[in-house]
Amino acid sequence: MSAPGSGPTSQMMKEITTMTDQVHTGGRFGTAVSSDAQRNKVMRNTYWLLALSMLPTVLGAWIGVQTGITAALTGGIGLIVFLGGAFGFMYAIEKTKNSAAGVPVLLGFTFFMGLMLSRLLATVLGFSNGSSLVMTAFGGTAGVFFIMANLSTVIKRDISGMGKWLFVGALAIMIGAVINVFVGSPAAMAAIATLAIVVFSLYLLYDLKRIVDGGETNYITATLGLYLSVFNIFQSLLMLLGMFGGDRE
Repeated sequence: MSAPGSGPTSQMMKEITTMTDQVHTGGRFGTAVSSDAQRNKVMRNTYWLLALSMLPTVLGAWIGVQTGITAALTGGIGLIVFLGGAFGFMYAIEKTKNSAAGVPVLLGFTFFMGLMLSRLLATVLGFSNGSSLVMTAFGGTAGVFFIMANLSTVIKRDISGMGKWLFVGALAIMIGAVINVFVGSPAAMAAIATLAIVVFSLYLLYDLKRIVDGGETNYITATLGLYLSVFNIFQSLLMLLGMFGGDRE
């Protein structure tokens, strides 16, 4: 399976790094046009960078599966390695998000996440129907993203209040996942993965709506938030599919 606790922990770090520079408007027509142009630019750059970030993720996952480099990262060891690497990258992204180094650091982080995902991928690909399970998880994740992206442009009300509740949900997922690293309960793992899909799907809507409303002006921060939600949804879907749909014959 993937590095223990990686999904929930990523969300905690996401909360730390989704610090935003609010768009200030003066109420004039010219300012509104400028704000619309800025929002469109942030959205466009975010989507491009999100798509680009998938390449190092796939590369990292492929290297991990082919070499088995993460096979020994089990239990507490895997948790420590993940936390150390992920927090290091997240700190670096926060420090470089307004500079030219921000994009390479973000892409380095997505490569690392791909490596951490490789243990789960290797396990699922070990099933006779493993490839179809991976494609199903990919399709499900893409479907969730498409739905939330459309909802973010349709919903007119302010949903910023969701943030604190989503944070509580992410915190519960993280605590549960860390405990389950040592307990090893399949039922708890399935429950945590199911909750993660719900929480991170809503986080996708929350982050996309912030971009649409102009609440997020840094496309590196915006990309990081969306990437973490997409990663966690895919990982959780793949975990559930492997647990309940894996065929060893």
